[in-house]
Amino acid sequence: MSDDDQRDQTPAAPAPTGPEPEPIRFFGTTWVEHDGGYALRRVAVGAGSIVTAVAAAVLLRLSYEGLEIGNVGPFLSISVVVLFAIASAIAFVKTWDSFSRRPAPSSDEAALKGLKTIGFIGSLIAYFLRCFAEAPGEKLRRAEYERATAEFARRRSTRTGNPAARRPKRKK
Repeated sequence: MSDDDQRDQTPAAPAPTGPEPEPIRFFGTTWVEHDGGYALRRVAVGAGSIVTAVAAAVLLRLSYEGLEIGNVGPFLSISVVVLFAIASAIAFVKTWDSFSRRPAPSSDEAALKGLKTIGFIGSLIAYFLRCFAEAPGEKLRRAEYERATAEFARRRSTRTGNPAARRPKRKK
């Protein structure tokens, strides 16, 4: 078979069908039409996040008891509790905000990564609470997807008239 015969048999590139929705962790693209087990996934993610948060709280409690058994003193014991409480609060707020807007490219998200890791219980609670209303991040991605779809439809819409038949612009 020659190269010309092979080129004739290759299918043409498909016409663009529009923007693709961005998948959400644990949900894929089921959030677009709320199909494919979307409700079950929301329940599973919510339950999984709260169970993990409770297990982490129990683990932190055991760690705190270990500090008490080690007799490290009240200052260190209180400092550890305050550290985890502040880190969890910051992680909750940052995670909750990430569901409604994307961080700026020059933001301090990279600097707070360690703090969010320490306060992971706050992130888990944010996931749990958000699952009551929607998939975490669904509102943001839906707005972006609808904007992109509208932009694509506007670009792909047919023009009226023949652009070549238009009058040339007058020079001033």
